[in-house]
Amino acid sequence: MKTFVTIFVSLLTIVVLLPATRMICAEELSATVTQHVHPVLVRNQHNSLLRITISAESPFVELRSLTVSLRGTDDHHDIDAVELFFAAEKGQSSTAMRFGDALQPDGQTVVIGGHARLHQGENHFWLSCRLAPTASLDHKVDATCVDIETSTGHIKPVDRTGSLRKRIGIALRRHYDDGVHTYRIPALATTPQHTLLCVYDMRRRSSRDLQEDIDIGLLRSVDGGQTWEPQRIIMDQGTVGGRPQELNGVSDPGLLVDPATGEIFCFAVWMVDKEGKHQWTADGSEPGFEIGKTAQFLMVRSRDDGQTWSKPQNMTRAWKQKEWVLFAPSPHQGIALDDGTLVMPTQGRNAEGREFSNLLTSDDHGAHWKVSRPASVGNSECQAVELGDGSLMLNMRTEHGVKFRTVATTGDLGQTWTPHVTNRQTLIEPGCSGSLCRFDFRQNGRDRYVLLFANPYSQTGRDHHSVRVSFDEGVTWPEENRLLLDEFRGAGYPSLSRVDDTHVGIVYEGSQADLVFERLSLKELLHPGGQATERSGN
Repeated sequence: MKTFVTIFVSLLTIVVLLPATRMICAEELSATVTQHVHPVLVRNQHNSLLRITISAESPFVELRSLTVSLRGTDDHHDIDAVELFFAAEKGQSSTAMRFGDALQPDGQTVVIGGHARLHQGENHFWLSCRLAPTASLDHKVDATCVDIETSTGHIKPVDRTGSLRKRIGIALRRHYDDGVHTYRIPALATTPQHTLLCVYDMRRRSSRDLQEDIDIGLLRSVDGGQTWEPQRIIMDQGTVGGRPQELNGVSDPGLLVDPATGEIFCFAVWMVDKEGKHQWTADGSEPGFEIGKTAQFLMVRSRDDGQTWSKPQNMTRAWKQKEWVLFAPSPHQGIALDDGTLVMPTQGRNAEGREFSNLLTSDDHGAHWKVSRPASVGNSECQAVELGDGSLMLNMRTEHGVKFRTVATTGDLGQTWTPHVTNRQTLIEPGCSGSLCRFDFRQNGRDRYVLLFANPYSQTGRDHHSVRVSFDEGVTWPEENRLLLDEFRGAGYPSLSRVDDTHVGIVYEGSQADLVFERLSLKELLHPGGQATERSGN
């Protein structure tokens, strides 16, 4: 009898205590959704859409399903698969552990089911998507979590950021594509046949600048950037002079298209026998012309819309002043003026080793070239546009900790220069290359144009990659016309080029791939109403 009473009391105790330890109410759970601004990319296996945080006051709760709404997505057929992953230890994006199955959307709602025990405290998950190869660059993807089913009931998560429709882009080049460690320094241009050309560094062994084993690669697109042909290598110095590849690198390509003849010029800098050196520091490059001491200025040409290229031609003795420490192309697109003059932005180090920006020009379609005077010193990578009065504006990266762009104008192809009203006080930068582009269009029967400028919109790091618009030839850049593309850290180096009458293309080193291409509509740039607003400061 005593044994029976003991067992009965024990069972009664368990029954009494069980609700306190096992029966968790849904009110003890909460969930939030956090989104960030960055593109989702074709060719990426995973693209983070949002983070879901489920807070549990007690353990013993099971996650059973999440309902995702794609209501703001332009076309759910752009998405091949939606997946949910457990976050890494500190909530960072991770694809190590998946919840449920990868699902292909067949409508505006996706329910991801599975079984996972939540721990006490915050539980982080990441929603990811894989895009179809045919996903349109004119579309956007929008996702949020609208319902969470647990073993204790349903939770309605709170989206802290609201709708952020993510732009679709392409991962042109990724880490270790074709066995190349890193792709960097893109330059984008458009030919008279409306072909897009993108040249860039193929940094084969590491992400280091020269001196290293670096070749110049090229991608072509004949459909406005929607698809790209296989990679070509257009500059590779191999083992010239019996030197190994890592002592024969070519870097920092720039492009110039002659619209009158269709000929395309690609320029780059070649370094030889400077192991452990950098052309922008100390004796990485030296005065004079000798190969192996001073960095060399190379040029190749194409007369068939970028399909084939000439052998490299060394232009160092023709263009570099002997006393200069360095003369090199700026890794951007050059322009052709209304009178047919070709203008290529260039840069270097003078006899004192100080950085300068200037121009390389030709008035006979590239048969002969002239080198201008420096616009100023203490600046380097640059890009030029032609203004309404025929003068040129040169927008330059500023060195030595000055966190504003250097801007100057010239009316005589760089023989004399005048600082612009915005010089080193308006356009912010963290110390990075930026891109300047003039976009002509017709509106209400009138010819108009705007200036577009792209760079990391920050003075602390290469993040908040943005495009800005000026309606008054660069005097002002309204904040309401700044289009944020990627808020996270990337190497920057954007390059803009016109795609067609209503779109501009941009290649940049963002957070989601080595080289990212996006196609932006002029309408969105000029009238940004309704676009996602930025939530975090610099």
